[in-house]
Amino acid sequence: MNRSGPDMTPEEAAALLSFYVEAGVTDALGDEPVNRYALADEAARSAPVPLARAPEAPRTIRADPRGEMAPPPAARVAAPAAIPLEDAQAAESAQIAAARCNTLEELRQTLAAFEGCPLRYTAKNLVFADGNPQARIMLVGEAPGRDEDLQGLPFVGRSGQLLDRMLAAIGLDRTSVYIANTLPWRPPGNRTPTPAEHAICMPFIERHIELMAPKVLLLLGGVSAKQLLRTDTGIMRLRGRWTTARIGECDIPALPTLHPAYLLRQPAQKRLAWRDLMSFRAWLDETSAD
Repeated sequence: MNRSGPDMTPEEAAALLSFYVEAGVTDALGDEPVNRYALADEAARSAPVPLARAPEAPRTIRADPRGEMAPPPAARVAAPAAIPLEDAQAAESAQIAAARCNTLEELRQTLAAFEGCPLRYTAKNLVFADGNPQARIMLVGEAPGRDEDLQGLPFVGRSGQLLDRMLAAIGLDRTSVYIANTLPWRPPGNRTPTPAEHAICMPFIERHIELMAPKVLLLLGGVSAKQLLRTDTGIMRLRGRWTTARIGECDIPALPTLHPAYLLRQPAQKRLAWRDLMSFRAWLDETSAD
C-alpha cells in the first residue's frame, strides 16, 4: 500500500520526488489555500523602483518608397544586456574571428570551427545561408528550427515553405535573394536564445552582411529587427516602416516584417505582411530603374 506524509521512509520520499521530476511536476500544493494575488501584490510593493529611462535621441523622418513622408516609430535604443565575463570574452573572440574573414567561405569555415558559443554543441549542423550570394537582396531571420538543423539550410521547414510563397508573390525566389539567420545554430528544443548567445553570434551576422554587401535588407521577425537595428521596440511597431541598418561602415536600407513562423500561428496577420511585401516590391522597382 502506498504511503505518504510523515509515514514515508526516506527511500520512499526520494522515489516519489524522482517520479515527480520525471513527470514534469514544478509546483507543490499545500493543504491550506494560498492567496497568490496577495503574494503578487506584496512582491510588487517590495520590488525596487526602476531607474528613470534616459531621454530618447531624436529620430529623422524618412520617406517611404512612394515618396510620402511618415515619422518612424519612437524606437528605443537597446542597452547592451549584461552577460557573464566568460560569455563576454567569447563575444570578444567572435568579434576578432569574424573581422579576420574576407570572404563568405572563410566566414563559414570560421563559424564551423568556432567553439565559443554553447549552441554549437547541441545543434546537429551549422546553418550558414542559402540563396544567391550575388543577389542584392538579403533576408535575415532569427534562428534555425528542427528542419533547418537537420538539413543545414535556413527556412526549409513549414515557415520556409511559406517564405517561398511570400517571395513568389512579389516575383522573387531563392535564386534572387540571399538568406541567413542572426543565429547559425538551433537552440535546443527551439527555446528562446539567451542574451549571451545573441551577443556571441552578433559579430558573425554583421560580418556576414558586410561580406555579402546587399543593397537592401528584409528583416524577418522581431529578433533580427531588434538585433540589427539595435532597438527594443516591438516588431508590430517596427514592421512595414523603412529604416536604415548601420552595419560596419555601411548604412543599408532595411524593412522589418513579420516572421513566417509567426504568420503560421497568426494567419490573420498575413494581411500586414502582404502590405510589407508590396512596399518592398515598390522599393525594388524604383531602385532598379536607377
